[in-house]
Amino acid sequence: MVRLALFVMLASAAAAQWKVGRAEVDITPPAKMPMAGYYYVRLNEGLHDALHAKAMVVEQAGVRVALVAVDYVQIPGQFVEEARKLITARTGIPATHVMISATHSHTGPELGTRLRNVEPEIDALAKGFWQKIPGLIAESVEKANAALAPAEISVGVGKEDSISFIRRFRMIDGTTGWNPGKRNPKIDKVLGTIDPDVAVVAAGTGAYVNFALHLDTVGGAEFSADYAYALSENMKRVKGPGYSTLFTIGCAGNINHIDVSHNRPQKGHGEAARIGTVLAAAVLKTMERMTPVAVQPVRASTRLVNLAPAPYPAEDVERAKAIIANYGKQNANPFYDQVNAFKVMDIVERGGKPFPAEVQVIALGKSVAWVGLPGEIFNEHGRAIKLASPFPVTIVAELANGNLGYVPDRKAYTEGAYEVISSRLAAGGGEAMVASAVEQLVALFKD
Repeated sequence: MVRLALFVMLASAAAAQWKVGRAEVDITPPAKMPMAGYYYVRLNEGLHDALHAKAMVVEQAGVRVALVAVDYVQIPGQFVEEARKLITARTGIPATHVMISATHSHTGPELGTRLRNVEPEIDALAKGFWQKIPGLIAESVEKANAALAPAEISVGVGKEDSISFIRRFRMIDGTTGWNPGKRNPKIDKVLGTIDPDVAVVAAGTGAYVNFALHLDTVGGAEFSADYAYALSENMKRVKGPGYSTLFTIGCAGNINHIDVSHNRPQKGHGEAARIGTVLAAAVLKTMERMTPVAVQPVRASTRLVNLAPAPYPAEDVERAKAIIANYGKQNANPFYDQVNAFKVMDIVERGGKPFPAEVQVIALGKSVAWVGLPGEIFNEHGRAIKLASPFPVTIVAELANGNLGYVPDRKAYTEGAYEVISSRLAAGGGEAMVASAVEQLVALFKD
């Protein structure tokens, strides 16, 4: 009887604690790999810093969830599906409990439809590496799962408003300007407000950080994780060389780092280092006022929302085919024409069928929840989710579990410009994802 009572006590104590495991796996592609982020082909010319898949597994009472960040511009849905199958087979963590997001670094490999008009050996190199990616992602979760150990979890949300800027402007002629240039005298006013939230979830020797700012500060043809690398290195300088910082991008579809109020250059590794340092300072300040996460059940849910494709004139199809056939060289076609061509052909190739969007929610008790959305989401959507969420802290990660491209809000569709021209979705798609996220958040909070 004494042994039984002791066993019950130990089991109860084990259930009343968090377990956290984390791991990092190098996912740097081979040299000469086609690089992502722009509407022309550029081949890798070197390495500034390694790219990683960073995983954090959290367990409570035998229920586990995994959060993964990949230092790529996006992670295609088929890669996510394959990685989840491997993760479930190797760890037992259900696919619905795994959120895989891309940081959106523009200095990583091309993984999608812009791998065109390259030499056969380059095509083979790229597609050969693609086959390895799901396994590398799964490896990061497998290692994090193996490293599970008791840990306290704390959460906090800081503010940082000096490094991110809305990139859409009303011009004095009434048009909408996208990245219209520094100190452009034709700018009338900015169209929107940034999201300054710096969300931090810390446990043991690592932290999960989320912030809404495009990762396109480096440029060039070297592999780099962009400012997420500088953030991680700065955290190691303070917390120790073994400290792991898992960064995910918030809803930053209309936010970048360009301050148009001055003429100072803002491109290169120095700029990425500056941004990463400022963000690290915000994280460290936030850590001084964190709140412990009460040990309560881990829960997860996911729903597919079918979103209508964007309309387009029938005559755009043949023009789009001609433009894509000429794809490969920088400035081969007007930029917006290239953007529209890829959008039109993506819709045509689906036969006009709706785009399925996975909206995922993961929650730790009633303290903190994550929402994963598959695209470059306007920050208005992210702020709407956080405002409506019943959780004290809600973290929204874009480019999670796939990529549907840009997801503007309804207002932006009336304004036009790059993100709207690029969007595969009809107006209202983002709002539909917001509604699904809020419904799931409310349901999990009540559970």
